[in-house]
Amino acid sequence: LAVVLASDLALLQLASCTGRPHVVTSNIEHPAILEALRAYQADGLCDFTLVEVDGEGTVCPSAVERAVTENTVLVTIMHSNNEVGAVQDISSIAKAAKRAKRDVLVHTDAAQSFGKVCVNVKELGVDLCTLVGHKLGAPKGIGALFIDESVTAFPNFLFGGGQEGGRRAGTENVLLISGLGKACEIASRDGPGISSWMKSRRDQLRDRILAGLDPVPVRINGQGDGRGLPNTLSISIAQCNASEVLAELSEDVAASAGAACHSGGAGVSSVLTAIGLDESHARGTLRLSTGRLTTEREVDRAAELLCASILKSLSPG
Repeated sequence: LAVVLASDLALLQLASCTGRPHVVTSNIEHPAILEALRAYQADGLCDFTLVEVDGEGTVCPSAVERAVTENTVLVTIMHSNNEVGAVQDISSIAKAAKRAKRDVLVHTDAAQSFGKVCVNVKELGVDLCTLVGHKLGAPKGIGALFIDESVTAFPNFLFGGGQEGGRRAGTENVLLISGLGKACEIASRDGPGISSWMKSRRDQLRDRILAGLDPVPVRINGQGDGRGLPNTLSISIAQCNASEVLAELSEDVAASAGAACHSGGAGVSSVLTAIGLDESHARGTLRLSTGRLTTEREVDRAAELLCASILKSLSPG
């Protein structure tokens, strides 16, 4: 909801442009952004440009700058990707966007980043930033949208009472809000230690899988220049059927083939296509994650099971 709110905010700033409002985003954004923009465009409310990422899922700031036009009202680039774990240089992207047009609003969807890497809105230089509770240990159904104090023309999203500064009417869910607040408190206090632990277990998992599958070629996605999320491991093995591997291990290993949040379809992930994977590698992609409670023993066991199932999938007949 907070992500869609951010888009709605900029799209309603019609007075700031002389033609139809324009939005710049990337081709690996979450459907909360992309589907909303497609719907707005179909209704004639805006146009948008998709900036392509490189083979590691990285957005180039200069490409964002070139995409901004005189009618651009919003640049929205996710802080980190939920499928391959690529983390963007949002500070440089925000500076590039505002060089192109000083009053453009910059939003980042940091849902996947909070609780895993440092997210400081002042250092990022963004006007709007989304966080989602269940990604950092809070209950499902709660999120937040940071709005910089310089953004004064924020439209009402729901009309009625004066809750949340009159921007979103309706009685607040104090229980969920308290849960989000506590999760943020823990992340702020223990974040570096949690991040270090998750990265150690992620690296352990990667090393065990690479050793267990040797000499089978394995592609690691989204970790260019060490900028990936510390908990995320996206691996691709040509000719492997990742869905069958996960089905076989469903009672022992919790993982996903493609995006975890919307993997019901049978098609190849658009994110994997965007980073240049061919169909064989895309269908052989596993997204694995570690958490603050993941143990070394669990990692070793998961790697053992995954390697055995993957090798079975690759065996002729």
